[in-house]
Amino acid sequence: MNQDYIKPDNWSIIEEGFDRERVKSSESLFSIGNGAMGQRANFEENYSAETFQGSYIAGIYYPDKTKVGWWKNGYPKYFAKVLNAPNWIGINVEINGEDFDLNNCTQVSNFRRELNMKEGWYQRSFEATLKNGTEIAVDIKRFLSLDLDEVGVIYYEITPLNKDAKIIYKPYIDAGVTNEDANWEEKFWEPLDVKKSGNEAFVTAQTFKTHFKVTTFMQNTIWSRGEKQNMSPISVDTKADKIVFHYDAIVGKGEKSAIQKIGGYTVSLNHTDTVSAAEKVIQAALAKGYKQLLQDQIDAWAKIWEMSDITIEGDVKAQQGIRFNIFQLNQTYLGKDSRLNIGPKGFTGEKYGGSTYWDTEAYCIPFYMATKDQQVARNLLTYRYNQLDKAIENAKDNLGFKNGAALYPMVTMNGEECHNEWEITHEEIHRNGAIAFAIYNYHRFTGDYSYIPEKGLEVLIGIARFWHQRASFSKNKNQYMILGVTGPNEYENNINNNFYTNYIAKWCIDYATAQIQKVSLEYPSDHKRIIEKVKLSDAELQEWNKVAGNMYFPRSEEMGIYLQQDGFLDKDLVRVKDLDRSQRPINQKWSWDRVLRSPYIKQADVLQCFYFFEDHFSKEELERNFDFYESFTVHESSLSPCVHSIQAALLDKMDMAYAFYLRTSRLDLDDYNKEVEEGCHITSMAGTWMSIVEGFGGMRVKNDALHFSPKIPKEWGGYSFKINFRNQILKIAVDHKETKFTLEGTHELTVYVNGKAVLVQPKN
Repeated sequence: MNQDYIKPDNWSIIEEGFDRERVKSSESLFSIGNGAMGQRANFEENYSAETFQGSYIAGIYYPDKTKVGWWKNGYPKYFAKVLNAPNWIGINVEINGEDFDLNNCTQVSNFRRELNMKEGWYQRSFEATLKNGTEIAVDIKRFLSLDLDEVGVIYYEITPLNKDAKIIYKPYIDAGVTNEDANWEEKFWEPLDVKKSGNEAFVTAQTFKTHFKVTTFMQNTIWSRGEKQNMSPISVDTKADKIVFHYDAIVGKGEKSAIQKIGGYTVSLNHTDTVSAAEKVIQAALAKGYKQLLQDQIDAWAKIWEMSDITIEGDVKAQQGIRFNIFQLNQTYLGKDSRLNIGPKGFTGEKYGGSTYWDTEAYCIPFYMATKDQQVARNLLTYRYNQLDKAIENAKDNLGFKNGAALYPMVTMNGEECHNEWEITHEEIHRNGAIAFAIYNYHRFTGDYSYIPEKGLEVLIGIARFWHQRASFSKNKNQYMILGVTGPNEYENNINNNFYTNYIAKWCIDYATAQIQKVSLEYPSDHKRIIEKVKLSDAELQEWNKVAGNMYFPRSEEMGIYLQQDGFLDKDLVRVKDLDRSQRPINQKWSWDRVLRSPYIKQADVLQCFYFFEDHFSKEELERNFDFYESFTVHESSLSPCVHSIQAALLDKMDMAYAFYLRTSRLDLDDYNKEVEEGCHITSMAGTWMSIVEGFGGMRVKNDALHFSPKIPKEWGGYSFKINFRNQILKIAVDHKETKFTLEGTHELTVYVNGKAVLVQPKN
């Protein structure tokens, strides 16, 4: 753990005390979003010290030209940036002739931030003394509406404490923004138009290259002593990409003055005329009013929590951690739009670029399947189907593959590869397997097979073709190998026969073959349509099966473990416990050469295979591999601790399972990897949910039934969660004495607890 300033609380993230050194970290942790847009917790007023400004709009991106020391064939031409969107939250303030800036105040006291996860709002309050001697109390509340998801609201209140004050509010919208991570320090936005009408203003800009058009809007209302003031701006400053309103307020000592700002974005993804759409959105928000908008927000979050909440008794930090993760997942993606996906930083930062990694299929889909309607997970699968042609193009143009072989991108916005590190782009090909596994996982959990004949089988065929062509035959070993890859453990590049990659390649071919046969028998018209479309022959299937049936898996018979890759045991096998703590994290302390030569594992690799295919191996095999590889794992990927927590629970290593749970649930809150200021780890947060549901709860789906093997950390009094299993809501409550089930549905449900059948009747 590297930071400990977030106050333990069951439902809120709370910071007390103003510290310039943690402003950027808090900007990440207190971020807000509503699935359509989001923003870091930047101050509304000017702040002259170090800050990382960030507002983001779902689906809006820019193809930033790749910047490398030298070009290699097959490099993606660009790295897709999650764009820093125009700033609508800005409210600069002048008090008695001095610009208000917390960095320049002579004193700041009673500083407090709260992110209320139960109700979906962010609040900041403090008292400050300006250089001119004016003392003020400030209270600001901000939220992004879930119901009107193009709208955000700020209520910014100031109370002079020691003297009367002339306050000038300067709300603005500004499209002259840049990205922190721009390769070439260029601007991504082209201003098109600035418009104002009364207390409303609109700045329209479009992205260069991709030509997304966005209208950023604001509407301002001044309040005094709780009364709405019929006030227009006294002046307006206008530039090509920015507009600033000025409002004067004479405020007596002890009196409250406030500006209410409605702002947000309307985008060309959803509207032909973005300005008129913005005008309508403003009117809809004004018609509701601040109090109703806030109440609607509280009600919308109550509905989300009713299904997705996990309760933990007796451990506030554990409770706070899981709710923070669930909250951020729901802020990032709500499943309304199949064009969207779940970026690794969500709306909290720009690092990694792209909106889609294999994280979605491997970690996020289980969360969304179980806590929402199955259509949400199906939308995520459809997203990949819609990009199949691009995946085929990627394999053909960049790797020279043929015949419809598909390699899905490591990072993408629109189906094109936009990750520009060679060892990741062309070697971390295991991502193909996660996409196939998600199709299997969806059918296994929901029971909905229709996706496969409608869309999924084409994806499976493209992926199987890729693995068939990517494998090479070794005369020396008389087996098929997959050479020159990077596994989930990215601290090993360009290695041969990564166990996880080889195993999932074989599984993909076997699974695709089985589904082709099933569709031919049960959906003959779909089978005929697909086979004719992809031109698949029996001869090709036979070639696939030769590869799958004779795949090489590196193994140490002496140790009884699978090897992460050829030659792993040739390394200097110094365990993590014997590594000097001053050398951690190694990705920030060591050269890349030293990292690659070490035995240290960034994230679960062999164990990722055991997680996906648990029923393919014995518990004894898992334990041998777990004990060996865990000792070399530094967990410097956010995706690692959750898998270890699940498997430690399965192996009855409960102290270890609990420690890994805390690490995954509080990865950002406690900044384990010393990087939270860059943004939160959104996609791995779904792994935190899995750590409880699949780890401590032991939930599995076997033979169309739910199985549980509940366990409970000694630190907890009990825990509970809900699962939407095939349109019936099942609540599971576990304590140290028993496991209880409550069913919301129309018919009884048989579940299995430690292998024993339990019949659960609907509570109604």
